[in-house]
Amino acid sequence: MPSTRTPGITADAHSHRTINKEYRGERIFLRLGPVAQEDAERRLLAEIDRLELEIERRRHARPLFSDCAKRFLLESKHKRSATDIAWHVRVLLRYVGDLEVRKVHDETLQPLVEARLAGGVSATTVNRTLEVARAILHRAARAYRDEDGLPWLEIAPPLITMLRESPRLPHPLTWEEQDALFRRLPDHLGHMALFAVNTGLRDANLCGLQWSWELPIPELARSVFVIPAEAFKSRRPHVAVLNDAAWSIVQTQRGKHPQWVFPFRGRCLDGMNNNGWQRARRKAGLPDVRVDDLRHTFATRLRAAGVAEEDRCALLGHAVRTMSELYASADVGRLMALANRVLDRVEIRTILRVASG
Repeated sequence: MPSTRTPGITADAHSHRTINKEYRGERIFLRLGPVAQEDAERRLLAEIDRLELEIERRRHARPLFSDCAKRFLLESKHKRSATDIAWHVRVLLRYVGDLEVRKVHDETLQPLVEARLAGGVSATTVNRTLEVARAILHRAARAYRDEDGLPWLEIAPPLITMLRESPRLPHPLTWEEQDALFRRLPDHLGHMALFAVNTGLRDANLCGLQWSWELPIPELARSVFVIPAEAFKSRRPHVAVLNDAAWSIVQTQRGKHPQWVFPFRGRCLDGMNNNGWQRARRKAGLPDVRVDDLRHTFATRLRAAGVAEEDRCALLGHAVRTMSELYASADVGRLMALANRVLDRVEIRTILRVASG
């Protein structure tokens, strides 16, 4: 299509004119049809004026909290707490992500606080989320700058009020409480909960458990899951040993999803503490039981079954053993046998009775 006297405007054999011009890094493209050259030039000038206003508007647009959060995530990706930070950021974005960063303060964060507390989340966990919000606001005021060198947050960030924390003792489940709770859980949560009380995995590792982490141990005709350092709280790899109950659950999960061991509707859950969990614990008369208590239950039953502290640490991921030791099939087999002790309801009851009597 031949050019006309004005760069960026072309005309075909039927005098159908087209604007195709790059201006300040933006593309202007319009098919004008059979118009005069002068009309095409006026339209091009009008589009340039419109684009100038848009570029200027964008230049002075106030950044959103989501803009600051994305930058904060990039800066935090090499931290040991990167996974936890990302989780808290996802919570924040649901409530204040679309707000200008200058409009994020106690009042606009209140819906988040109320919803999380109503959902049974502890004040401590809510405060961790608020601390991430406070860190993002401080970075926006002190470090993040636009192209003119002006801070994304023009004034000092507001003081984010923390909640009063009341530490709560763990609530390891009795067998009767476990039965009452688990039978009221939806199937997908029931499988995850049963896996948790038999492996001691935390909520994040349960929800994010991947098939690519499975490592077969041929000598034992069994597998373990090697959770990588970046996904485990202590920031070192953890070998999750599967007792007979945990192994049977893994077998039922095969083929449900190519990546996630515990998928729900084609994806992994953000956390087990959802409506299904909260509804089940209310119906079971256990409103104070949290997902973390599943891990405490496993730890308590190991201790009640006489498992030594060093072995409990290995099973829970507190151990300082080398990975080569934990990969050894003999060690895995011994730990597997110890983990199977938590399946003996009668024996654990007897040990508890003797210990308390």
